[in-house]
Order: sequence, then structure tokens, then C-alpha cells
Amino acid sequence: MRALVLQYYERIIASYWFIPSIMAIAAAVLAFVLIELDSLVPNDALGTSPFLYATQPDGARAILSAVGGSMIGVAGTVFSVTMAAVVFASGSFGPRLLTNFMNDRGNQITLGVFVATFVYTMLVLRAVRDGGTDDGFGPMFVPNLAIFGAIILAIVSIGVLIYFIHHVPSNIHISNVVAGIGLGLLKRIDEEFPAEPSRSKEEHENVRWQVPPCFRSEEGGRAGDRVDWERCGAADEEGTPPFGEIASDRVGYLQIIDRESLIDAAKSADVVVRLTCSPGIFVHEGRTLFQVWPAERCGDDIRDRLLASIAAGNSRSPRQDIEFLFDELVEIASRALSPGVNDPYTAITCLDWLKAAMAAIAGRTSGDPYIVDDDGKLRAIIEAGDFASFIEIAFGHVRQYAASDMIAGEHFLTCLTELLPACRTDEQRRAVHLQARRFLELAREALSGASLSTVETAAARILDRA
Repeated sequence: MRALVLQYYERIIASYWFIPSIMAIAAAVLAFVLIELDSLVPNDALGTSPFLYATQPDGARAILSAVGGSMIGVAGTVFSVTMAAVVFASGSFGPRLLTNFMNDRGNQITLGVFVATFVYTMLVLRAVRDGGTDDGFGPMFVPNLAIFGAIILAIVSIGVLIYFIHHVPSNIHISNVVAGIGLGLLKRIDEEFPAEPSRSKEEHENVRWQVPPCFRSEEGGRAGDRVDWERCGAADEEGTPPFGEIASDRVGYLQIIDRESLIDAAKSADVVVRLTCSPGIFVHEGRTLFQVWPAERCGDDIRDRLLASIAAGNSRSPRQDIEFLFDELVEIASRALSPGVNDPYTAITCLDWLKAAMAAIAGRTSGDPYIVDDDGKLRAIIEAGDFASFIEIAFGHVRQYAASDMIAGEHFLTCLTELLPACRTDEQRRAVHLQARRFLELAREALSGASLSTVETAAARILDRA
């Protein structure tokens, strides 16, 4: 259930209606409060300055009508400009970047300010009354404080409009788009890969020994890889593994994995759960998501609670899916290097941010796959990606496009060369050299003459350091 709450929260904050609606409600409350104050405070309580007062109903209506009418017109223009910017970004940079623009607080607040000002002025306008008592509406009433508030909101709206005029072209500038994705990626890396190990080596070994035999890796394998059940003595006579499998009951991209609910479910059933899924994968009915050990405790209750700890949707979400942010940079670089666009410098910008992300991963410890409860007992195994897998996603998915362009290709190899000093292990350095060798093979097929010579010179700088 908590996973669904987090999913709906993500959807709400990414919508264009939520913040404007909240601001409109706040404006309505402010209007009622100021009108009530006007009915209680004497007219001369704040002095007799003409700047503070519109003493006649006709003047008050003129001010409020001018402010309200202009605000709703500008709000429509702001919405149209925002939609045009979103369509341009989707066509130029890729449809997956729509999420980034939908989440932009500047556009949401700008639209909210104009809508809120309009709502405020309409409610205050309704309170203005002419003099006379025969019509049943009481004596003349001009809410001077509320009208002064409308003028303040109009001035603020002008300032917001100036900001919006600057914000829109700045927001769709390719360098700012790529930088926004890159900074978000670095932030996710900080969360996913801690600068210091969360456990000491002794604590890690104590937890590792709690891993059931059926979830232990082969020599040199990963902690969650399957093994030969019969050889390790963990299978029954028919060779069936000793864990239960829980399949998906929904269809879509996995967006949220609520670890707290997962731990609580595993603790209540006293089981160890291994996830065979990760945020960003497409799940469907029958696709195994969880492996539960021991198998005899894998009942309907634990099944329902584990499935409630995840949430799936129609699209990928960057909240927990770090590969989605890599893919966005790769998509922009790939589009820039397509024959129809031929913009190697945009691809160079993406490669720089991909290099920064890989350098951050190289300098950190791998994510701890073992999740324990408050008592230090192993409850879940969630594998995190390693340096080799991420560099294949970042640089491996771009190399087929960069290999056919001398400018992008030379920078591709320069980024790999500059990445080497950040590598802490021989395994990481081998992964970087592998990318350089594979790129050079593609470049020799796509380039020739002086272009190929330039790329080979750049490749030599990194391969000679092997």
C-alpha cells in the first residue's frame, strides 16, 4: 500500500493541476479572510492615504475587473507557451524527457500565480456593494484591504511573467536540459552508492553467512545468482529449488520498490526474500518477481504483502530507476548523432556528464545487496548494478553512433582516458579498456582516412595504458 501512495505522490507532483489548484484554494481563503477583516476594521484604521483605498464601488470594480481579466488571459498564454515548449522538447530531445518538463516547478508555479490571482479578484469583486438598503444587500461596502491585496498580486504576477519569459527558453536550452539530467543522475548515485560502506568487513561477512545456500553465488559469481541446486545439495529428489516463487499480478514498468514494507513482510513470515526484479523493468502476469526461502512459508499472506510493496505504471520513473537517467543522456546523444540532426557537440555534452557519472560510481563502494531488519537478521537480497554494467549502458549504448563521427568519436575515447584515473580496481580499468577496444573496432568499419587516423590516435592514448 505504501508503494502505491509513493507512486500516486509522484504522479501528483508531476501534474500541472496540483500546484495551481493548491494556490487557487489558498487565494480563495485569503480573499475571504481579507474581506472579513475589511468588514471588521474601520476604514481609517490604516490612515487616509489614497494609495491604500479605492473608496468608490465603481473604481473598485474597475480595478478588480482589469486585474482579473488580464490574469486569465495571461494564464491561457502561459499554458499555451508551456505546451509548445513541451512538444518541442519531446520532438527534439526524446519523448522520455517529458517527465522532466512536467516536473518543472517554475512552469507549475507560474501558472498557479495567474490562476490564483484571477480567483482572488473574482471573489473580492463579488463583495463590492453599492450604497442603499432597499435592495436587501446592506450599505455600501468596498473591501479596501482586499483590493490592495489584488494590486499586490497583480504586481507579483508581472514579476512572475518576466521570470517565465526568461525561464522557458532557458529551460529548453540543450546544455541546461543535459545538465539537469546529469545532476539528477549524480544525486541518485549518491543515494545508491554510499561514499563509505554501510557495514564493516566483519559485519558484512556475518550477514553474508546468513544467505541461504540456494541464494549463494558460484565461485566468482554475484550474491544473488542461481546455482546448481543438486550440486549444492539444496534441491529435492526432483531437482526443485527450495524456495517459492511469487509472480507479478500486474502489467507495466516497475516504478517503486518499498523496502520498508518488504522488510516488514519478510520479518513477519520469518523468510529471506530475493528480488529478481529492479525498478525500470517491464513486468507482466507470470513474471517472477520474488523468490522466498524457505518454500514452505511462501503462502498467500506473504505473497499479498510482497506484491503490495511494489508499484508499476505505464512509464519508467527516475525516482528509483538510475538506469532511466543514463538512458535519457544516451537518447539525447544518439539523436544528436543521427544523420538527420548531425550535432556532435550535443553528444559531446552528454558524454561529459556520462563520464562524470561513471567517475562517481568508480570512486564509491558497490551497493550492499543484503538488507537486514532491526535485529541484524537477513531479510532481503536486492542486487545493485556494478561499474561494468553501468559503463556498458552509458558508453556501450552510444558507441555505435559515435563510431561513425570523428568529432564525437575522438571525445568518446578522451572521456574513457580521463575516466581511468578514477578507477579504483583492475576490474574497472579492464571495463574501460574493453569499451575502447570495442569502439575502435566499430570506428575502423565506419571511418577511413584522416578521420580514422584521428580516432586511432585517441584510442592509442588509452590502450597503451593497459
